[in-house]
Amino acid sequence: MAYTQNIEGNKHHHHHDEAATSKYEQALAKYNTNITDEEVKAAVKDIIANKVAENDTLDVKKFLFGSIELTSLHTTDTEESILAMVEKVNKFDSEYAELPHVATICVYPAFASLVDQSLEVDGVQVVCVCGNFPSSQSVMEVKMIETQLAVKDGATEVDIVMPVGKYLSGDYEGVCDDINELKQACGDAPMKVILETCDLPSMSDIKKASILSMYAGADYIKTSTGKEKAGATPEAAYVMCKAIKEYYDETGIQIGFKPAGGINTVMDAVIYYTIVKEVLGEKWLTNKWFRLGTSRLANLLLSELEGKEVKFF
Repeated sequence: MAYTQNIEGNKHHHHHDEAATSKYEQALAKYNTNITDEEVKAAVKDIIANKVAENDTLDVKKFLFGSIELTSLHTTDTEESILAMVEKVNKFDSEYAELPHVATICVYPAFASLVDQSLEVDGVQVVCVCGNFPSSQSVMEVKMIETQLAVKDGATEVDIVMPVGKYLSGDYEGVCDDINELKQACGDAPMKVILETCDLPSMSDIKKASILSMYAGADYIKTSTGKEKAGATPEAAYVMCKAIKEYYDETGIQIGFKPAGGINTVMDAVIYYTIVKEVLGEKWLTNKWFRLGTSRLANLLLSELEGKEVKFF
């Protein structure tokens, strides 16, 4: 941002920062960020002990299948491997007509037009990770162009990573400015903001990062890239859902939720479903507002639904 240079230049910077900082602090002050890791752990333990069993049903698993974001984000991805993934989604639609299709296919921007052109199933979104995923550490112009090109090439949703470094250094204004600029670059495509929860020091930080992201224009908040030391945890999910609920109560704006990274078992998915149900309620239990970032889970859920081992995807 260019500030007019004059004799009082430094003073302007100073005032600007103070005003902005208080603006973000004021936004955060409307929410309960004074939470401890212990209380979150206890709440999650309670939900898992008392509520998960009732959701361990075929109906829930069928719903969860329809919330999957079938993902391939590898250095080794090729046009052939991505096309094969899309073809499976196309084929699935006719072979398993009684089951829902996956919610999205999630790829790097290099494959956006390939997926867009080869996908034949209505209602499956094309998601691209943008903005220098997974580190988010590039200059803004590059991040914006990458995002705009992905949308131009057919991405119908965009996943970006919150600038974690800026958050850790307390630069809330920088965090919100970055997210908001990328939101503009998305145009009409909904934007998910990945908090990379394993890199945030505490549950209170996860709550703050959730609120700042929503405040700056996130349409969804997402736990993880799957590229760092850890992925989603039930505790992070609980805190993010609490933030979404408080934000909804405060603003009337509904924000979606996506746990991702390390969702390895059907039970993991049922636990996330249960947390969403308990904290956010039925209104979030659609494949628009609740997504699961995983590929591993597709065959596992399918196997449980079919009652035998299936390796379709």
